[in-house]
Order: sequence, then C-alpha cells, then structure tokens
Amino acid sequence: MANSNSGIPIKAEQDSDGSAQSTADMTAFVQNLLIQMQTRFQAMSENIISKIDEMGARIDELEQSINDLKAEMGSEGMSPSKMKEESKPSDSSA
Repeated sequence: MANSNSGIPIKAEQDSDGSAQSTADMTAFVQNLLIQMQTRFQAMSENIISKIDEMGARIDELEQSINDLKAEMGSEGMSPSKMKEESKPSDSSA
C-alpha cells in the first residue's frame, strides 16, 4: 500500500503540470479564436459599409434619374396625372 500512496502525489504533480499546460493551451486557443473572430468581424464590417456606400450611390443615381424624368416631363408640358390617364387601358376596349 505504500506504493499506491507514493504514486498519488506523483500523479498529482503530473496533473498539476498537465493542468498548467492545458490552461496555457486553452488560453492560447481562446486568444487565437478571438483574434480570428475580430479579423472576420472587421472584414464583415468593412464589407457592410462598402455595400451601404454602394447602395447610397445607387439611390443618388435613381434620384437623379427621377429628377431628369420630371424635368423632361415638365418640358413636354405633361403632368403626372395626364401620364396616368394616357397609360391606363380603357375599360371599354376590353
């Protein structure tokens, strides 16, 4: 039985060293994971901002096209209500 008692402290020392190594490994793993997550988050943020800027530019182009169409319609003397009346199919022709 003396052998089993003397084996327990050795086992505890090995667990302590293994535990310290395991803790260090886990810390390194978590730090690496956090760095990867931060890098991916930054890339996604930049992508989202880029898409928002692109969408803003497209909205500006759309507004300019609408204003150009309004100006064109104004120069031809047509009001939006007249455009609607002309574009509606008549009910009697059906």
